[in-house]
Amino acid sequence: MRTTPLLLVPGLARRSLEEFKRFAKIAIKQEGLTVPAAPYPLLDFRDPSTIEVCKTMSDADIGGYSQVNLIHIPGSDTTPSHARFHGSISTELPTNRPHIQRTGYAAWRNRDRRGTIFGKSLWDVDPYAYLGLRVKSDGRKYFVNVQTETIVPTDLHQHRLYSRRPGEWETIMIKWSDFVRTNHGVVVEPQMEMLRQKVRTIGIGLIDRIPGPFDLAIGRIWATNNPNNGHTGTGEGDSGRNVEGKAEARTT
Repeated sequence: MRTTPLLLVPGLARRSLEEFKRFAKIAIKQEGLTVPAAPYPLLDFRDPSTIEVCKTMSDADIGGYSQVNLIHIPGSDTTPSHARFHGSISTELPTNRPHIQRTGYAAWRNRDRRGTIFGKSLWDVDPYAYLGLRVKSDGRKYFVNVQTETIVPTDLHQHRLYSRRPGEWETIMIKWSDFVRTNHGVVVEPQMEMLRQKVRTIGIGLIDRIPGPFDLAIGRIWATNNPNNGHTGTGEGDSGRNVEGKAEARTT
């Protein structure tokens, strides 16, 4: 008797079982017919292993001098476990690459999730109205980046991460419908609704191009239909839809 290929790949079997359990839960609770009441966890940095499924990017990838780190910070009596996205922005141009005319960015996102026997592992957030983020910001100009399984792989959907209380933990809610489709940092027209049934990656980028240190703490990220646990992600007098620059669009 031959061992089945599935048993030869325990990681695949585990991921497939978790996906099957999620499908079964949806079917039992009939969440496809009703609005889900419970939040849908996406990235939980209270778990140290979540850092391992994420990657960082910066202009250092093209010869620039910005520095970026994403590390896990254990919890304490005063601070919950979280990820620390920190480093330093430099707008200095590489001397040996004259074609590089713009630097000064840093970002992180989750890596493409490994597949299951059901196919690619993608997040289906279509039943949810909001993206929730538990963060502690330094007040700099961060953007939330969402990548979906689209025909144009370089497309990103972006929204400003507005902090009302820099230096303090806060929960920020962003409507999925408020994200703006961009390509290489430029708003794409005509706008198309995000393919929320097939979300590949979620991350955060810093695009203010102000030289110096940055520091953002992220506790967790989730999808939800309950906006009451935080403030909506738009700034006063600003819908969050003005995306600028090209640096933040790099996701490779």
